Amino acid sequence: MTPTIGVLALQGDVREHVAALARLGVVANAVRRPEELAVVDGLVLPGGESTTMAKLARTFDLIEPLRQRIKDGMPALGTCAGMILLADRIEDGVVGQESIGGLDITVRRNAFGRQVDSFEGDVDVVGLDTPVHGIFIRAPWVESVGGGVEVLARVGSDAEPAAVGRIVAVRQGPLMATSFHPEVGDDARVHGLFVDLVRQHVRPVPTHRPSAAQA
Repeated sequence: MTPTIGVLALQGDVREHVAALARLGVVANAVRRPEELAVVDGLVLPGGESTTMAKLARTFDLIEPLRQRIKDGMPALGTCAGMILLADRIEDGVVGQESIGGLDITVRRNAFGRQVDSFEGDVDVVGLDTPVHGIFIRAPWVESVGGGVEVLARVGSDAEPAAVGRIVAVRQGPLMATSFHPEVGDDARVHGLFVDLVRQHVRPVPTHRPSAAQA
């Protein structure tokens, strides 16, 4: 089946994620309203500014529908700011910062520093044969994970000493998150892992069978 995957389109790298999903032959729709969220099989929460995205989600009456869909098992991929939105716990967040939650992780906001401290480097990701070129822009990292969370990637040895070994990609059931921006460039393999995850969790539409009275 071909799933329909939404991209939360309140702020951030929306077009880049839509393009990456389109390269995989997936139907990708922008999501700004609860009724648009209700019809997608999975959702990408893009990079951007996590506090702004949370405030806009509240303004557009999306916070509670997002939380409910995640609670009900909708697959989701959060990248950079999207990872923060999916985290149950946030370190160095602003006062009153909201998240959607669902991932049993603690993230440190802006852990890699300011915009000028952004960097690139190859990242080994579980499930992929060769490294992904990771682009980290004011990125978070994962401080700790719960027992049901699988670590998919850590920062390699070519990074700054304080960053080496930090967790930068995780998966828990139908939820995935990365600190880096997999939508930048032409490598859609991380999106491919997510599409596979969506296909595994999409419930098939039941086939109508006529009753004996109708037959």
